[in-house]
Amino acid sequence: MTRTFDNPLIAGLDEVRNSWGWFLALGILLTILGAACIVYDVAATFTTVLVFGWLLLIGGVFALVQALTIGSWGGFFLYLLTALFRGFTGYLLIRNPVIGAESLTLLLGSFFIVGGLFRAIGSGMAKFPNWGWAVFSGIVSVVLGIMVIWQWPVTGIWFIGFAVGVDLIVDGVAVTSFASALHHSPKETVLAAV
Repeated sequence: MTRTFDNPLIAGLDEVRNSWGWFLALGILLTILGAACIVYDVAATFTTVLVFGWLLLIGGVFALVQALTIGSWGGFFLYLLTALFRGFTGYLLIRNPVIGAESLTLLLGSFFIVGGLFRAIGSGMAKFPNWGWAVFSGIVSVVLGIMVIWQWPVTGIWFIGFAVGVDLIVDGVAVTSFASALHHSPKETVLAAV
């Protein structure tokens, strides 16, 4: 049998297996955050819009500084245009969170559909321990994405917070299930999966 320090893949699996408690804590935290987002769906929607707006605005400022510091480079105008677009979009989201929520509803719906498909297909192909939960999580994301696009713009005020909450809960259950599988599986089972 190959010793752990001779095979970096086995050493990495041992490290992941020994970190099951961190996965469990992350799963519980995601579940609690998801429940809070569902209970306070309107607040979660506006928080999401404002955080996204601030991130874009701050990113725009950093991109503007970068564009100005490399002013002699041929791509200056591209960096400048990107910085102005980010900053302006972030400003609009912060200034008009209701309209921003309705606009982000379409983006979020698309994100849930594409991300859910990738999660479901990738989990089905990788087949990690309890991979069915990750596939289920991906399917839930796809369904949420279809719902948000189908009922737009009515759902723009509350659905972002609700959908993020449901997605966080399902992800939390998937991560908690993975942690449980790591904790309760013998070391040979984890190595046999390789």
